[in-house]
Amino acid sequence: MDLQFVGIDPSTGEEGSPTVWVEEETADLVIQGVTAEEVLRALIDGTQWVPGHAPGIPAHETVIRIPARMVPILREACNAAERAQLRGAVGADADVSSPPGDA
Repeated sequence: MDLQFVGIDPSTGEEGSPTVWVEEETADLVIQGVTAEEVLRALIDGTQWVPGHAPGIPAHETVIRIPARMVPILREACNAAERAQLRGAVGADADVSSPPGDA
């Protein structure tokens, strides 16, 4: 598994900082952030956000909080992920005429 480091919270101290990577093979974003506080988790856990989709946070998932000041870094990560995905698609001779999800 190869990770491309994209960025870290610009106002970070020396440890425990929100950080963003892109996993090269899958183009997935990998995000480290502050674990959401209990009040936020309870709000998310108790709300059905998508009709027909079970409410709650599954045991294998978590909620993290990313500071708004990291939006430019997240945009950069999305661009890097898209480039990685296109590299993979081009290598597989796939149709790359439309962005993923537009099919």
